[in-house]
Amino acid sequence: MSKSLTPSPLRRALQKYVDARHAAMIEARRELKIGELDARALLFIADNPGARPTQLRQYLGITSAGVTTLIDRLVEREAVRRDVDPDDRRVNRITVTVDLGELPWSALQRFDNDFDRAVAAGDREHTAHFARTLDDFTAAVASMARAS
Repeated sequence: MSKSLTPSPLRRALQKYVDARHAAMIEARRELKIGELDARALLFIADNPGARPTQLRQYLGITSAGVTTLIDRLVEREAVRRDVDPDDRRVNRITVTVDLGELPWSALQRFDNDFDRAVAAGDREHTAHFARTLDDFTAAVASMARAS
């Protein structure tokens, strides 16, 4: 059994970020009265307009029945709509119908937007260097995981 290492200051900082973002998402979901999967689905569909239910299912890692129920809930709430794919009438395309930039829906992205504003106010060179370094560390960890 390997000995657990003391967390690095960088890992601690990243965990604080993750915890703060998670808390903000919980508050946003509470404000909107939606569940975690619904929130994740809305953000995915907003980033992928016209997504197919199978793409959403794969992203969320849920069953076909689960994604159908989820989409039904969001359609009933008038947060998304289903459109028939003009190229394949057997397939639906899902599109967000609410403006995620406007209240109350903007609560889902409030933390990320505030974070991006804080980053934009910082030193660009330092931020770019940090982003490259974090990408390098992430790639190294993924490589180690594949090798083991």
